[in-house]
Order: sequence, then C-alpha cells, then structure tokens
Amino acid sequence: MDLFKELTVLSLEQATVLPYLTYRLAQDGMRVIRLEHPVYGDPNRLIGDDVLGEERVNSYFLCINAGKKALTLDLSAPEGQEIFKRLVREMKVDIFATNQLPRNYRKLGIDYESLKALKPDIIWLGVSGFGPECDEAAYDPILQARSGLMALTGEKGGDPQVLGVPLPDLGTSEHSYGLLMKALYQRQATGEGACLHVSMFESSVSWLSVPITLTRSFGKTIQRRGNTHEFFAPVSVYPTSDGYIYLAVGNDRQWRSIVTLEMFKELDKPEYAKNAGRISDVERLNQAIQAVTRRYSAEELIAVFKSITVPVGKIQSIPEVIEDPLVQNVLLSARDPRTGREITLAPPPWMTPFLKESGRRMTFPPRFGEHNEEVYGGFLNLGRETLKALSEKKII
Repeated sequence: MDLFKELTVLSLEQATVLPYLTYRLAQDGMRVIRLEHPVYGDPNRLIGDDVLGEERVNSYFLCINAGKKALTLDLSAPEGQEIFKRLVREMKVDIFATNQLPRNYRKLGIDYESLKALKPDIIWLGVSGFGPECDEAAYDPILQARSGLMALTGEKGGDPQVLGVPLPDLGTSEHSYGLLMKALYQRQATGEGACLHVSMFESSVSWLSVPITLTRSFGKTIQRRGNTHEFFAPVSVYPTSDGYIYLAVGNDRQWRSIVTLEMFKELDKPEYAKNAGRISDVERLNQAIQAVTRRYSAEELIAVFKSITVPVGKIQSIPEVIEDPLVQNVLLSARDPRTGREITLAPPPWMTPFLKESGRRMTFPPRFGEHNEEVYGGFLNLGRETLKALSEKKII
C-alpha cells in the first residue's frame, strides 16, 4: 500500500519555491490542494505565453503545478478563516505549507499554534526568504546575490552572473522536501506533528561548503573562474567543429592517458605531469587543447575520451536533452481534459511508485479556483447558493 496516497497537503502558495515543492509531493501521490487569493491569485499564472487562450493558465505556471487541485479563499476575511479551519479539520490535513511573509502568519490564522489547535499532529512548513524573524521579501536572484552564488558565477574578471536555473528556489524546495520526509517519519513513530521554518537564504548558503571552509579556515580567495575549476585542470568547455564539449580531468592518471593520444602528444611535458603544474599554466594549457579540439567533431572527441575513461560530455541544447535516450523514458505528461492539449513535464529526481503506476502521467495544472465546488461542496457540504454568495463577496 502506498501511504503517500493517504496524505493531504494544503498549501498557501505562489511563485516557484513552494509550488515546486508541492509539485514534488504530488509526484509522490499525495493529494495536494493549492490555496490562492480569490482576486489576485498566484502571479505566476500570468507569466509566459497564453497557450490555452484563457486567463491565468499561462505557460510558465503550467511547468510545476500538475497533479494539484486549486481553491480560492480570502484568508483576511473572518468567513474565509472559518472555511480554512473547516478545511484543516474535515479534510484531515497532514501537511500545511506556506510561503507568505512571516508577519502574515498570525493575521491570516495560518500560524503553527493555530493549526496545531485544530489538528495536533499537523506538520506545518513555513518557507521564507530569511527566516521567521525577518519579513524582507526575496526573489531567487536576490538570494543568489546575497548568498555569494552570483559572486562565484561568471567569467574570471567579468561581471557576476545569475545561474541558469533558480537554485535558491529549487534548492530550498529540495531541502524542505527532506525535512518533510523526516517529519512524516517522526510522526509515524511518535504521533507528533512538527513546526518547520525554512530560510531560502540559509538553504542557498549551505551550498557553499568548499568556499566557506577554505575562506574562513585557510584564508583562501575563492572567486569566479568561468568554465575552469579552482583545483583541477584541464577542466573546461572546449570548442569542436560542430559545438562544444566539457572535459573534466580529475587526476594525473587521466592526464597521462590523454597525452598518449596522437592528437595531444605535444602536451606531454614534464611541467604538466602533475595537476599543480597544469593549474599554474591553465590558460595556455586550455588554449593548446582548444587548438586541437576545434579540428574534430564532438562525437569523435567523445568517443576518444571515453575509450580512455576520461569524463567528457557534449554540451547539449535543451531540445537535445529532451531527445537524450536517458531522458526519453522518464519524461512526464499531462493532458488538459477541456482542450485536449498535452504538455510535457520535466522528469522527477527518481521515478516514484505513483508515477510508475500512472504511466508517468499527471493531472493537468489546475485552473484558477477550479476545484472550489468539488472541495467546498463535496467535503464541506456547502450548497451552490452558499458558494455563489461567497463568490460574489470575493471570499472564494
């Protein structure tokens, strides 16, 4: 029996950090219900192309919201708070999550103590930019800047750069996922719930394992180096006749294997025999390697390096990644029951039993307030006239 299917998640969510987390929980088979304000909703619904010809289901929103149900509810109104309390009690919510600013927790009635009074074993998660004592708003690039990630990204001597993916958002989601799994285990063992506060800033700084230790403990200066590595050479991007490869030489044995190749025999020099020598002359070394790799195709070079067990990979475009044989069989999909439109979704870190069982299909990302009648009517037994009145008052 898959116990995850028995779990209900109620999430007051918007943007990326929390929706990505609950998307992962939906991939486990949990029943995920996202809450949004009945007027403003999730701003990410309005981002990207209008691919369905409808409001509030733009392309950017579709990427990480499959597998969920969507409710609208105004938690600033007393009636909305009463409905919220009924949801927690009558749906037997296991996990409540929010990425509201901490100052809003008590005002909206979503703080841990209030929810614990409704359901003693609830697992409560609050994701914020800088922790529960700070009400400073934070977007992913701001956190990249403040956490040092941006200072380490970019060309040597060039401007700092943002990462290609929003690591503070996605990394915090993964850290939160791990904490939730620990809390679920603890609850299973002891019957106790949990109050979890996760800071996106702390999550981001935790990735600086090498820079912090070497800087604080040994006075090392760590700075951006473009595509090269701080401690190993040659490790970089190299041009080919039809694209680029990334070559990563991790030890002297691998280097000896490379210089036995006819194409690289001119680099068989005593000063390059050890990694320290290669690092000290890395710019000229890379220029020499580039002069060779430009004469061959990526496929030819990859075959050669693999034959001597030196790590190498083609730098693939996103369309090429999608067509990669290792990706083809793990992509997910969702079909819109209204329009028949099917979307392809990125694969999970691992294929969950729920996804295997469903044939890697998820339900289509929910429209704004799509499940109001189903949940409020079906679970809370609110009649259509009541729902209509609540809608007219902008409570739902």
